[in-house]
Amino acid sequence: MTETGRSTPANASTSASSSGRANAPVLELEHVTLELGGRTILRDTGFVVNQGEFIGVLGPNGAGKTTLMRAVLGLVPAASGAIRVLGQPVERGNASIGYMPQTRSALAGRRVRGRDFVAMAADGHRWGLPHADSKTRADVERVLDLVGGRQLAERPLSELSGGERQRLLLAQCLLGNPKLLLLDEPLISLDPHHQKSVVELVRRVQQEVGIAVLFSAHELNPLLHALDRVLYLGSGVAALGTVDEVITRPVLSRLYGSPIDVMRVNGRIFVMSGDVEVEKHDHEHEHDENGGHSHSHSHSHDHGHAHGHSHQHDSRDGHTHDV
Repeated sequence: MTETGRSTPANASTSASSSGRANAPVLELEHVTLELGGRTILRDTGFVVNQGEFIGVLGPNGAGKTTLMRAVLGLVPAASGAIRVLGQPVERGNASIGYMPQTRSALAGRRVRGRDFVAMAADGHRWGLPHADSKTRADVERVLDLVGGRQLAERPLSELSGGERQRLLLAQCLLGNPKLLLLDEPLISLDPHHQKSVVELVRRVQQEVGIAVLFSAHELNPLLHALDRVLYLGSGVAALGTVDEVITRPVLSRLYGSPIDVMRVNGRIFVMSGDVEVEKHDHEHEHDENGGHSHSHSHSHDHGHAHGHSHQHDSRDGHTHDV
C-alpha cells in the first residue's frame, strides 16, 4: 500500500497532459490539505480515482467524508495542494460532477410530481417541465429510464418511500451526463432492504454508463459487493485500495488512532474496538463534520447548475494509496 500524504502516485500529475482530457483520471488529489473550522480534515493527501470506478468512502464521523466531497465541488477551498477533475482544477458549478447531498428529509412532504422534481435539477431555480426545452425534457426521460423511475414520475414525492425518492435523486444526479457522481450517505434512514436496492441501482447505472462514483457510507457491508476500491478516512489521513488491502487491523488502527480488530463472518466484515462495533456506534451517534446539516437538494448551483451526471469509464490502476 502506497503511503498517501507522503507522495502522489508518480504518474498522477502528468496523466492529464500526456493522455488528454478523455483519458485523464476522473479525480486527482495532489498533496492536498483540507481544513474546516480550524481543524485539519485531511493532511498532505494524494490519490487518483479512475474513470468508471466505484469507490466506497468510509470513516468515523467527522473524518471528512462530506468535506472532501465539497472540496471536489469547489465549495471548500484546499488549504494547500491541488484537486483536479478530468485533469482540470476544481471549480464551482462543474457540469462533469453529479452530487447528492446528505440530508434529504425535507423531500418527504413535497407534493411536487417525481418528473417535475427531476426536471428542476436541470434548471435549479424554476419548478417543473413547463420551462424546459425539448432537449431538457428528453434528458429527463433518459435519466428516468436509467433509474427505472417511469412509474414514480407521475406520483408526488410525499407518496414515495425513502428508497423511491433516492431513485429520483439519483436521476437528478445523472442529468447532463456527468463523469463523476458524489453520493453523500445515500443510505441514511433506509432499512436494509432499501439499502440493498439503492446500492444495486447505483452499481447497475454506474456500469451501464461508465461513470465514476464516490459513495460515502457509515458502514462497509451494504457496499461490499459493489465496490472496486474503498477510501477510508480518519485522523487526517486516508487509505485507498481494495477491501482486503484497506480493511485490516494495522491500517484501521492507524486511521482510528486506537487498536482496531477486523472480523470476517459469513461474508460480512465487522470493524471492532474491543467489543464495540465502531461503524454501528458511529452511526448511532451520527454527527458529521458539517454539524449534521446539509442541503435538501441533489445538486449545487453556480452558473445555473452543477447537479448530477453520468458517464465514461476506464481501467483500474490497481494502486493502493495510504493517504
